[in-house]
Amino acid sequence: MNNFSKSIVIILLLLCSALNVSAEPAKKIDKPPVSERWFGIYVDADRVGFYRQTISESSDGYRMEGYGSVRMKVMGFSKDASTRESYLVTKGLALRSFDVEQTINNSSSHVSGKVADGVVRMKTRIGGKTTDKQLKFKGEVYPGPALNIYPLMRDASPGKVYKLLTFDPEELKIKEVKISVLGEEKTPEGIPAIKLQNNLYTFVDNDIWIDGQGNTLMESVRDGLVITKAEDPKLLGPFIGNLALAKKDLIYDFSLVRVEPPIKEPKKLTALEVDITGWNDALPLPQDGGQQVEQRCAGNIVIKTGSLASAPVSAKPLDAYLKPAAKIESDAPEIVAKAKEIAAAAKSQDELARALASWTAEWLKDTVDDGGAAVESFKSRVGNCQTHARLYTALARAAGLPTRFVSGLVYQEGKGFLYHSWAESFIGDRWIPVDPTYNQLPSDPTHLKLFEGHLPEDMSPIISIIGKIKIKVLQAKY
Repeated sequence: MNNFSKSIVIILLLLCSALNVSAEPAKKIDKPPVSERWFGIYVDADRVGFYRQTISESSDGYRMEGYGSVRMKVMGFSKDASTRESYLVTKGLALRSFDVEQTINNSSSHVSGKVADGVVRMKTRIGGKTTDKQLKFKGEVYPGPALNIYPLMRDASPGKVYKLLTFDPEELKIKEVKISVLGEEKTPEGIPAIKLQNNLYTFVDNDIWIDGQGNTLMESVRDGLVITKAEDPKLLGPFIGNLALAKKDLIYDFSLVRVEPPIKEPKKLTALEVDITGWNDALPLPQDGGQQVEQRCAGNIVIKTGSLASAPVSAKPLDAYLKPAAKIESDAPEIVAKAKEIAAAAKSQDELARALASWTAEWLKDTVDDGGAAVESFKSRVGNCQTHARLYTALARAAGLPTRFVSGLVYQEGKGFLYHSWAESFIGDRWIPVDPTYNQLPSDPTHLKLFEGHLPEDMSPIISIIGKIKIKVLQAKY
């Protein structure tokens, strides 16, 4: 089991992903595929993790960056691992510097260093203790993400064999790995590819399928027990979005958006103005609901909330926000009865919304797991922010209050912005943000709405910005 436990983290470090597939014969390529790619990680066909990698050009080579998390239990063995890595390599993919953060079964480590003149000089921090270490080698050493690309930048003819030195940031060792080119062979899913095999794991074959541009299509460990394969972000988006909204530790660090300067006493804010960079310009800019959004330039938006945002009168049709929907069963007898009971004492729409939000916050025990549909959570009394928003939305619609489900970011003091779901109810002549998780009406100004809708496809665009955006506070009013 030791070899298998090590392989899980190495899987995360090997990937050089691909979504574009080439059916052309193997040809020598001049450089690695410069792009961003996403992967799903599976055990026995169950998705247990993800990995994102970006390869970009630097002044004298390439930067290979990645983030991945996996949680699995196989043959009685449990493994929770996440890694954030960055490697600078030469034009020939040889390693020159690195920075790797890993958390394996709640044990965290950080190793960084440089490579020159046959020596790896590194600094390691584990449990608050920092140590320096040197590793000597002859020739060149390569990072994990370069191994699958290397053959295509030399000669990927069938039968070709390469023996390379690779740096293992988990064991802090330099290892020799043998990479064999087996030839053209379709992936198990029928995609034309070039098959490689390496001996990175003792006694276990690691099969790799790549396309003609050097993109990894799929990796298989232990005859398919663990599969890592390139995926369309649109398909992986709901999985990533659900993890982010649940604030699970599997993705917590990846989804956390740190902010400068920190916001003090966010619950006392009356208004907020933030600058967001790394934005995907293909996404809509959701207005109203207590906020105002402006596109400043490519990849850059500014959001104003609270008293800094204009409050336009909405002319949108409201019928859709009164109807039942999947997982928002506002016509279910128990939902209708409870909504009628709560509404009996309300003298206005504002009082109604406050009563519904307060009841939902008290009724549901907050958990990291999604409690499911409104009726399901009404009975179980547990769920995360998505669950709270669904149940409140169902009750509000049943009570005749137009309400919609929204998601975005909310500030947690001392940490930063995390992805979150809440609701908006149409009160008077405009949409008002309501947070039934934190029992807020209106929601505090740190609520930054990015998406509308409760279905997986509504929240899947999160994959285009998660781990990329940065936030700077321009104004904070109290």
